Amino acid sequence: MNKPAVKTNHILEGVRYEIRGELAHRAMQLERQGYEIISLNIGNPGLFGYRTPETMRLAIIENLGQSEAYCHQQGVFPAREAVVMQQQSRGVMDVTADDVFMGNGVSECIDFVLRALLNSGDELLVPSPDYPLWSAAVSLNHGSPVYYNCRPENAFLPDPDEIRGLITTRTRGIVLINPNNPTGAVYPRDLLEHIAQIAEEHQIVVFSDEIYDQMLYDGAGHVPMATLVHETLCATFNGLSKIYRACGYRVGWVSFSGERENATDYLHAVELLASLRLCANVPGQWAVQTALGGYQSIKGLTEPGGRLYQSRKAIIEGVERSKYLQLQVPDGAMYAFPRVDTGLIPNFSDQRFALELLEKKHVLIAPGSSFNVPYRDHFRITTLPDEQKMNTVFERMEDVLDSLAN
Repeated sequence: MNKPAVKTNHILEGVRYEIRGELAHRAMQLERQGYEIISLNIGNPGLFGYRTPETMRLAIIENLGQSEAYCHQQGVFPAREAVVMQQQSRGVMDVTADDVFMGNGVSECIDFVLRALLNSGDELLVPSPDYPLWSAAVSLNHGSPVYYNCRPENAFLPDPDEIRGLITTRTRGIVLINPNNPTGAVYPRDLLEHIAQIAEEHQIVVFSDEIYDQMLYDGAGHVPMATLVHETLCATFNGLSKIYRACGYRVGWVSFSGERENATDYLHAVELLASLRLCANVPGQWAVQTALGGYQSIKGLTEPGGRLYQSRKAIIEGVERSKYLQLQVPDGAMYAFPRVDTGLIPNFSDQRFALELLEKKHVLIAPGSSFNVPYRDHFRITTLPDEQKMNTVFERMEDVLDSLAN
């Protein structure tokens, strides 16, 4: 008897997350066969020996007795108040604990703030390249992602005039990822001021993903978008995963600032959705106050001699040695987004390169097309491995590129 196939929701047709897609599945198969895979496809510090600060671990242990019951739907008060204090220290003065929602990672926060906002056919401006969760969350919540370009030839910075031209009557908001994933671009103040002005003119919500806000190199400075947005609603996303190397804690948050008088119903809807999932992971929330208020160990990792700085330096030097690669040097985050010279490899395909690099050299990368771009000559790698391993990666890459050029 032929049984009918179990059909999937049609909305998933527009959803991609290739960072953990077919290439990652193939890498797992190779690992089960005994091969050692260098996984550069995802920013997972713990995989490369980075540790969460000990004070954060102790804070969780000391508060385990208070972690067995559900907490308030927006999160434990000390965690939310710590976010408020951090925002105020950065010049965002109009935030209270009532404006902060804790989530099971930033990913959950992105989902419920978009679910509360979007109706079928509504549009959200999203950068290209983007972190693909943003595009997926828009589609899953019945919206349409509309991409504004952050072109390689413009140092991966967006063009405000292009953004203005994309706004329609269906545009509900704009997403900024700064410092950027996957490119490592850090947006200058004048650019952010221009985008804030456009958002205020059109009364669209600003969604500012700032999870890498302190991961900066060579004097780059991060400007919190909430310090510039006053006449429309601004949502700032952050968490413990990257700066504090605590991905597995699954603690992220969104804080609202700017014009809230006209957003009362929307913020009530966000609270309703936060209530429906009862609460975020409680034990991890007890680490927030210690993390944000304590010694910021990320600075030692991103300055010359620090591990992240030196790994980034190894990537820059690896690209310089290559016959085929080019790079817009990343000023922030934990990624690089190299380009392959298609003049030397005319039929280059990022997917084919990634597959051959995995099969032949056991290095896992993310093809650039995974990040919703129209070109196929880039790829993303993390800056997390140490210098020696990164040098090995570039030697293996060059061998595969040589084979593709011949």
